Amino acid sequence: MCGIVGFWGDGDADILRRMTHSLTQRGVDAQGFFVDQERKIFLGHRRLSIIDLADGQQPMWDRSGRFCVVFNGEIYNHVELRQQLIQHGHTFNTDHSDTEVLIHGYKQWGEELPSRLNGMFAFALYDVLNQSIFIARDRFGQKPLYYTQQNHLFAFASELKALLQHPNFIPRLNKLALKKFLAYGFLPAPHSQYQHTYKLPGGHWLKYNIATQKIVVQRYWKFSIKADFKLKSSEADLCEQLRFLLKQSVSRCSMSDVPLGLFLSGGIDSSTLLAFACQNAPTHRLQTFTIGFHEKSYDESEYAKQVADYFNTQHHQRILSVEKCRDIIPTILQHLDEPLGDASILPTYLVSELASQHVKVVLSGDGGDELFAGYDPFKALKMAQFYAKVMPKSIHRLLKKAVHRMPVNDKNMSLDFKIKRLLTGLSYPEKFWNSIWMSPLDPEALETLFQEKIDIEELYSEVIAIWQESESDNLIEKVMEYFTILYLQDDILTKVDRATMMFSLESRAPFLDNDLVEFVARLPYHYKYRRGTTKYILKKAMQSSLPAEILNRRKKGFGIPMNTWLREMPESSISTSFVSCNQDYVKKLWSEHRQKASDHKLFLWSWMVAEAQVGHLAKESHVA
Repeated sequence: MCGIVGFWGDGDADILRRMTHSLTQRGVDAQGFFVDQERKIFLGHRRLSIIDLADGQQPMWDRSGRFCVVFNGEIYNHVELRQQLIQHGHTFNTDHSDTEVLIHGYKQWGEELPSRLNGMFAFALYDVLNQSIFIARDRFGQKPLYYTQQNHLFAFASELKALLQHPNFIPRLNKLALKKFLAYGFLPAPHSQYQHTYKLPGGHWLKYNIATQKIVVQRYWKFSIKADFKLKSSEADLCEQLRFLLKQSVSRCSMSDVPLGLFLSGGIDSSTLLAFACQNAPTHRLQTFTIGFHEKSYDESEYAKQVADYFNTQHHQRILSVEKCRDIIPTILQHLDEPLGDASILPTYLVSELASQHVKVVLSGDGGDELFAGYDPFKALKMAQFYAKVMPKSIHRLLKKAVHRMPVNDKNMSLDFKIKRLLTGLSYPEKFWNSIWMSPLDPEALETLFQEKIDIEELYSEVIAIWQESESDNLIEKVMEYFTILYLQDDILTKVDRATMMFSLESRAPFLDNDLVEFVARLPYHYKYRRGTTKYILKKAMQSSLPAEILNRRKKGFGIPMNTWLREMPESSISTSFVSCNQDYVKKLWSEHRQKASDHKLFLWSWMVAEAQVGHLAKESHVA
């Protein structure tokens, strides 16, 4: 994996070097620069060598000297695209560089290039003749890409910290983004924590015209469930098609000139990938990596070990304790780059550290829960709809108040946690349920924190857009689109990218292969969630390949015992010096959590993250 950066405007080679150097962890093997001081164009690249080790240096130019590219990611169908381009008359300098495919692909197809790519990517192409910069991000946003336009500067980078190195970049805090972060637990694209600075959403490209200094952003792909209820294939045929696509995807994602391993949780997603990975590499033992916990209700390491033994992998495991948690939190918060309220970044960080000691590339099961309706909220939808229909609001308020007096249980996904979350979400319209079920603070609590009226339509504008643009009338499918478009991109994939890149480790997600995603999107919802069974078709397809106890065991998820760990955090790690808000309310929530009167772990962790990431800006810059 790599890091890319570039800008048009005032500056020099030293600024570009500082910006590029800030991305060193994304690419420890090499660096490259292009500087055209006269035209004010500057491009930088940090390289993690995975494919075409000898000839993949960047920035990379075409023979004519017109096009230059900096690229972060992997293009899994680059061999097929190369053959197509050769048939169109293109001549390549390299043997199997996917980077060079981008140059010739843009020369051939222009702005249609991103829609032809199967992979994870963020790249920028500079066209000398037309004086334009074209940047694009993969369909799901697996690879990050930020951009800004301010103070006679247009700049882009893999991480915000690179933009911070440019003297013309003014890091003014965006208060709306902070509210959205505390409402979602992550920052939804295109928002970032800084004004005039954006995340290019997955499935989008941007073109910057240097002459006019105008930006055009356009969507080239959007995940959408278009269920075909007239499918003539039998269930057995669908299972066979799914197995073929999974095997094909794992094979594509296993393409590497360096050692490759696999994150293994013991759940069906990672176990499925391992089953096919073993078919692709029958001559040597694959390496697998797992993190466990001392707290049994969170620990899945025994299941991971069972799967590793079943497939005879070379298995590596570590246990994350509260002491280790305390040790790594400051480092993680320092390198997150943007606020992320998903505390499972801690075990993801540790398993990435473990894997990086043995391999350079890992496969992960990201996307399986979203595509196959694997999350617990899917089980609650039918009951929630019935409750919302029959329960009077006055009784609901009394019931909600009574339930919140239930004793706090620290077990993973305990009954009291589920009921409290469920009733909080049901206080709002249906389209907001899932966001609020997973939210650090619901809109009412946000009003108390910021001491001002919250516009829920503005707060959850991304959810509303997904709901309105959906082509499905089915609640399960709408919720699947929410998880896949929003939660997957801005929480799950961001978390994995940041954790792995801290150790210069590349993570690949076979479930997000183009062909596999398009197949699953056509399947009606009852093939994904059926009578209380999540991932129905995936479990059916893998019956002959995985142990029954792995297929049928209850899902735990990658949760961590943050509720108990927060109570043991030293006082020095608790701060209320953040942006202007109700400090007494923050102290109240800390106190209630420490006394085990309430479980506020989602908010308190998010608050710590926000404090570490952008809190200092509130004292030094304007807040909008």
